[in-house]
Amino acid sequence: MKTRLVMASLLALAFQLSSFGTDRPNIIVVLADDLGYSDLGCYGGEIPTPHLDSLAKGGARFSQMYNSARCCPTRASLMTGLYPTQAGIGDFTTNKPAENKGPGYLGRLRDDCATMAEMLKPASYRSYYVGKWHMHSTTGPIERGFDEFYGYTHDHSHDQYDRDYYERLPKNRVHEMKYDKDKYYATDAFNDYALEFIRQGQKSGSPWLVFLGHSSPHFPVQAPADRIDKFEQIYLKGWDKLREERFARMQKIGLASGPAWKLSPRSIVPVDKSEIANGYPGEANPAWDSLPEDRRRDLARRMAVFAAMVEGVDQGVGRIVQHLEETKDLDNTLILFTSDNGACYEWGPFGFDGVSRKGETTLYSGERIREIGGRGTYHSYGSGWANLGNTPLRMYKHFTHEGGINSPFIAHWPKGFTPRADWIHEPVHVMDFVPTILAAAHVEPIKRLDDVAIQPIEGTNLLPIMRGEKLAERGIGFDHQGAHAWRKGDWKIVWSKRMPSEINWELYNISEDRCEMNDLATKHPDRVESMAAEWTQWAKRVGVIWEPSKKSLRDQL
Repeated sequence: MKTRLVMASLLALAFQLSSFGTDRPNIIVVLADDLGYSDLGCYGGEIPTPHLDSLAKGGARFSQMYNSARCCPTRASLMTGLYPTQAGIGDFTTNKPAENKGPGYLGRLRDDCATMAEMLKPASYRSYYVGKWHMHSTTGPIERGFDEFYGYTHDHSHDQYDRDYYERLPKNRVHEMKYDKDKYYATDAFNDYALEFIRQGQKSGSPWLVFLGHSSPHFPVQAPADRIDKFEQIYLKGWDKLREERFARMQKIGLASGPAWKLSPRSIVPVDKSEIANGYPGEANPAWDSLPEDRRRDLARRMAVFAAMVEGVDQGVGRIVQHLEETKDLDNTLILFTSDNGACYEWGPFGFDGVSRKGETTLYSGERIREIGGRGTYHSYGSGWANLGNTPLRMYKHFTHEGGINSPFIAHWPKGFTPRADWIHEPVHVMDFVPTILAAAHVEPIKRLDDVAIQPIEGTNLLPIMRGEKLAERGIGFDHQGAHAWRKGDWKIVWSKRMPSEINWELYNISEDRCEMNDLATKHPDRVESMAAEWTQWAKRVGVIWEPSKKSLRDQL
């Protein structure tokens, strides 16, 4: 990996000479973790996110930003401009990759892909990473082109109060920020270090990239109790009432406008062991009013913690924007914000407690309610609230229905494009981040690193669409642990998993049925067959390994 960086540095002088006079932007990528499609205020949510709302108002908002259904596959795609298998993380990070699955399932970043930091290095960009990495510590941020890092490179989540777990890299670096152990909270620390690295980038005299990869609001849902308290009464309304209110706001702001948008019924709880699914495997999430009061209070507190975490992410964005305004760098800083997947259902409507996530969920009542979200806890908020988070879409993280693979996406760059008052409804994908960033920076994709040929980028530059142009139609493929989808034009096919009934290809016209309420597979078998063939061709090309159905497509229909 050191050779990669040396070679990249040797290219820097030639690039500087060729691009002399180009006013290259600074770049900030903010990635939230398990944030739902409509959790932000500017997407209809009740959680106050004024700073992200302001960026959306002064930039561009997208209604169809697709992700790769789960944390690390999305990160690998976003970081490299490739599909997850092409980047080496087809399903999850692992130290023991399956021998029969090939290079798409190494569980780490492949050698024949390049990260955005490695691609920007020849253009003399300084690159900084803060927060959750989750692309394997062997191929960690310093090994893959970033100059400085603060956060964690192991695992998908950790206690936000455990100060000593979070590390500063390279290993010889002294921690610039000092925290009392009993006052530490990771979301705040990540925001602090994002600002610290921005200042370092500004002092360097070079353009810079800061990647802020929050672990919030991923489980364990944790936040200081005083931040949680103000949200509790809001969530005692319950997910049914709040879904209706969110959808009404989404209609009012023009996001969910027209007959294609309808509030879907409560999504099912995926099929699993009954104790994991809280007694609802394969059934719809329960009506809020059907639950006893003590359970409703427990659940309201869990969602209040989640809301406090989202607010913390937003406040960090506000601090960053304020600093950029004060230092007169905001106009020429490209800011991109999204989430890595749809809201997380794990495991059932009551969530879980404890790292093992096995057995019945603890019911907190009385004074114990305020323990939820505290130091040393490990809670999730459950499938009912995740269904709220993805309003009005169906299903959740892990799945390839729209609720699993749609994220909010905000772009802001005053010098690069004028604010868009409208919603951009064309389908885009997180693999488009890299080509968009490279185009803004006037950088060509790297073709070789460390004597290894680098795969061509799959994504598309989104700057033209931000400036009012149209994208050429393309197919976009999805696969995550048995869940498949293929989107092309207005049409989408979905092969799901862990459903209560037999699984077949489903077909939806997204332009007429945004929330996948009307399966047209039996009406258009030829279209299903042709699109399924396109998905199979794509899957083979990008190295997806899957279990093919034993039935023919005609039998399925």
